[in-house]
Amino acid sequence: MTEPTPFSPVQGSERIDALDVLRGFALVGILLMNIEAMVGPLDGALTGIDPALTGADRWADALVYFFVQGKFYPLFSLLFGMGFAVMMQRAVDAGRPFVRVYLRRVLALLAMGLAHALLVWSGDILTSYALVALLLLLFFRDTPQSRLPRWAIGLMLLPLWLMLLSGAMVEVAGMLPESAAEMARVVEESNAEMAAMLEAQRQAQGQGTYWEAVAQRGEDLALMLGYLVMWGWQLLGLFLLGAWFVRSGAIAGPEGFPVLFARLRWVALPAGMVMMAVSMVLTPTSSMGPMGLRDSFAMCLAMAGGVLMCLGYLAWIVRGLQSASVAGGLKVLAPAGRMALTNYLAQSVICTFIFSGYGLGYFEQLPRAWQVPFVLGFYSLQVLASHAWLARFRFGPMEWLWRAATYLQWPPMRRG
Repeated sequence: MTEPTPFSPVQGSERIDALDVLRGFALVGILLMNIEAMVGPLDGALTGIDPALTGADRWADALVYFFVQGKFYPLFSLLFGMGFAVMMQRAVDAGRPFVRVYLRRVLALLAMGLAHALLVWSGDILTSYALVALLLLLFFRDTPQSRLPRWAIGLMLLPLWLMLLSGAMVEVAGMLPESAAEMARVVEESNAEMAAMLEAQRQAQGQGTYWEAVAQRGEDLALMLGYLVMWGWQLLGLFLLGAWFVRSGAIAGPEGFPVLFARLRWVALPAGMVMMAVSMVLTPTSSMGPMGLRDSFAMCLAMAGGVLMCLGYLAWIVRGLQSASVAGGLKVLAPAGRMALTNYLAQSVICTFIFSGYGLGYFEQLPRAWQVPFVLGFYSLQVLASHAWLARFRFGPMEWLWRAATYLQWPPMRRG
């Protein structure tokens, strides 16, 4: 009887190059998105265009909001789903149990996410990924490939329908004489609570001690996990869509799917940009409290448009990798993508140290327009560091630790 092939970390020859390049590309977008919430309070970066900004700062804020905000966390989520599918496919090929290994991988990610969220920065996404990944395992491990896109679209649309329904209810309540005063009071109280939270974040992150900042991060984490009840469905849908890209062969062999990628480039991306533009015209600055139908509709357009733009970005990167003149430049990003977890956490550690009150103290001192060149310079250093590290080692430090926890063995670290 033939022994099953050992189930172990992906080796260099087994990697899908496009995934590493896409992860590297996503990293710069993630930092462009997150830097505003590292320089200033977290909640201040979640409401669209800051109306207080003028001149170059306002232009930078608007351009990042249009091209980056809400486009790169979907890309990161798609890539997580692709990683899940690659891992499951390799387990099947090796004839090894998948569930226990996957659970260890998810629980290790959860531990890193909680440590990141509490000890480093409140805007962590790893905790959410780990929790939603459990649903991915429980309900969709055996879903046929052909059904994955339908489930993905349905799950991504679910929170949008719920938001529109909520907006309609707020609108109706505001129009009824018997409930208009109560609704106005609820909106006023909600806005006051959000303003208080914003100020608490500003005090803890900008002027507080490290442990005061940790305590505030605990409150921020609880609030973000509350949002996950509604927005986690979109993450799950993106995971499933990413899994489809792997299981269908589209990401490993895009030359076999020319129509799909052409439609993503020339239909999905422009449609997403139009939706994003309409959203910005309707509501350039959104509220984190109860929203009426207009604001809810604008947010739905931004969320849906962000996913379409994300898919368009993915398709253009894939197209670039098919071009001999462009592929070399894009592959420069691959080492940073291979160390995506390390680089993501390093961004938080270094930036919060630079900008927090308990660190170097540059909180709210880097103008919005200067945040963009800061990110590009910082990320360029990360790319160079990733090349240098992987010339000597097989994995990034956090990737090595994650693999060790997943497979219950110490992977060889040094090359040769």
